[in-house]
Amino acid sequence: MLKIRLGVAPAAGTGPAEFAGLAARLEEAGIDSLWLSELVYSPEVDPMIGMAHALARTSKLKVGTGVAILPGRHPVLVAKQLLTLAGLAPKRVLPVFGLRPARAAEADLFPVPAGRRAAVFDESLVLLRRLLEEDEVSFDGEFFQVDGVRLGPRPSKRLDVWLGGAAPAALRRTGRLADGWLGSFRTPSQARDARVAIQAAAAEAGREIEEDHFGLSLVVADRGIPDELAAMAARRSPGTPVTDLVATSWAEARRLVEQHIDAGLSKFVIRPGHGDFEGFLEKFRAELVPLQN
Repeated sequence: MLKIRLGVAPAAGTGPAEFAGLAARLEEAGIDSLWLSELVYSPEVDPMIGMAHALARTSKLKVGTGVAILPGRHPVLVAKQLLTLAGLAPKRVLPVFGLRPARAAEADLFPVPAGRRAAVFDESLVLLRRLLEEDEVSFDGEFFQVDGVRLGPRPSKRLDVWLGGAAPAALRRTGRLADGWLGSFRTPSQARDARVAIQAAAAEAGREIEEDHFGLSLVVADRGIPDELAAMAARRSPGTPVTDLVATSWAEARRLVEQHIDAGLSKFVIRPGHGDFEGFLEKFRAELVPLQN
């Protein structure tokens, strides 16, 4: 049986002042996990700093990035951050990385050679995984070269690295190089197809991804779908009705999560489509938490 788990993301625009006590409130409420997006040009907290704060304020809550951008960052520095967090909060760090920012205006903040973002991503992942899994790493790649790098103790439990993205190349990359997948703006049938494609790519690479390492980020917009959210859904899944990608009521959210479970997904990040996080959290606990097993 798949282990079904549901976490939450802060409301859009949650700045440091509002975020400060959020993790402790979520742990008190029995929430499984908190997920932080990388949105630089916004009030929202930086995901790595937000993770550190949330993990320090709690003892059970898991905290993830949903998603952070890897190409444009040096993998050694990212590995050092993750190993530090995992050492301070064992088994509670859930990194998910993506190819490019959700907002095109932020692309220049993660510089890579022109036309080589995917290649940099692949090499970054290979080096990052080695740094997380080996005591000493030497690496001579096209974009990164390191010699005898030692970053300190590794966590007793292996640190999994998940990826986002839904393009065919992204799914193949997940199968070849990652431990799991967190999709977004996918219908249940699209999510099933993504899972199958990832598993096929993993098998072709002589790997296997655990069956409960497939998830989805789902927005619940029970007070109407904002224009920006509708536009983002249209970009991510062209031609698909937005109501198939975004839940417009809590009953619809439950139905979509159940359908995604039937499609083989088991981990969910539920995002509020409005700013009333307390009201959102109350409904989340009543309507969706009972789906956990």
